[in-house]
Amino acid sequence: MKRIAILISAVLLIALVAGGLYRGAVRALSIGASVSTVPTTTIKRGNLTLTVTAKGEMQGGNSELLTAPMTGGSDMAITSLRNSGEVVNAGDVIAEFDTTEEGFKLKEAEADLAEAEQQVAQAKAESQAKEEEDRYSLLQAKADLIVAELETRRNELAADIVARQNDLAVSAARDRVAQIEHDLANRKATSQAGVVIQEAALNKAKVKAETARKNIESMTLRAHSPGYVSVQSNTNGNFMFQGMRLPLLQVGDTIRAGMAVAQIPDLHNWEMTARIGELDRGHLAVGQPAQLTIIALPGRRLSGQVKDLGSVAGPPWDRHFDCKIAIDHPAPELRPGMSALIVITTEVLKNVLWIPAQALFESDGRTFVYAQKAEGFLPQDVKLIRRSESQAIIEGLPEGRAIALASPDQQNKKKAGGGALQAIPK
Repeated sequence: MKRIAILISAVLLIALVAGGLYRGAVRALSIGASVSTVPTTTIKRGNLTLTVTAKGEMQGGNSELLTAPMTGGSDMAITSLRNSGEVVNAGDVIAEFDTTEEGFKLKEAEADLAEAEQQVAQAKAESQAKEEEDRYSLLQAKADLIVAELETRRNELAADIVARQNDLAVSAARDRVAQIEHDLANRKATSQAGVVIQEAALNKAKVKAETARKNIESMTLRAHSPGYVSVQSNTNGNFMFQGMRLPLLQVGDTIRAGMAVAQIPDLHNWEMTARIGELDRGHLAVGQPAQLTIIALPGRRLSGQVKDLGSVAGPPWDRHFDCKIAIDHPAPELRPGMSALIVITTEVLKNVLWIPAQALFESDGRTFVYAQKAEGFLPQDVKLIRRSESQAIIEGLPEGRAIALASPDQQNKKKAGGGALQAIPK
């Protein structure tokens, strides 16, 4: 019986040891498999050049904006329009509008002008005629006065009643001359006033006709400097939704007065416009150097510098801003609309610990990495010094420590999900 008990005890002990070894081996294999499925990197120390990368579009600088003329409150129809990207010289016609209404106004103003000129001529002629008539009446009155005065010389020889009549005739003639002279001045002033009124109407008609001519002339938009045409979007009566791209203006469209029609960027001052995420807004500044690789010109790299930084806009899930980069030495092969890869150097830091930005995680106010240990990848807090789109500078872990480039939990979930799918019978 003792031998049997000892034998049973030995068998149980061996079974327990074997089970423990089996579980340990399975656990070790699972940890090793988990570690092998997570991409890793190491914490590096050295000089780090912080950069911001983006994709931009080439366009000319010093743009000249052409807008629809301020000819009134009604919309204007486009009758001709240059194509986007077409190269033009100074003085070339870019766009024309329908001048039917303004042409009618011009003909009406010219008719009013011709009538006003006739009215002025008639008023001047009537004034001259009245003036000549008044002069003749004055000469006649003066002649009658002279005759009356001559008659008074015979008063000594004539009867008293005749002498008295002669004296009265002289007084009447003198009063008539004085009255005609007074009326002549008043009539002359009245005639001149009438002429002035007609001349004012003439000037008004001239201004109206000249305004119509200028309106017609302004309805032809011309380039003031050489460049290329960049047709603007049609915003007249269009409702823009998030992510919606408005169509470009074309012949037949109607636009409002003052609405932008086209831009004429200068071909000698190129600039690149890029849309960059909000995270890099605080790292960029005007004057920072940039390198550009033109996609359409393989092997051609251009240099430039940040020219302007726009304000942040967009929905909460896609906050961004526009960055303009001036090209230092433009190539003659450049054309509007060419895309390029942009690398902007923001800062150079020496002897720092850095990791790829994707290896840094944030949750519940913590900043941590998944450091590799014997038990697997475990979260460990670190201090974030600086962060860009692709790199992060940290403190709190030694150089060379292996860390995960992705969350191990997510990797395990993906693996578990893949196994479950594979276990589904087909």
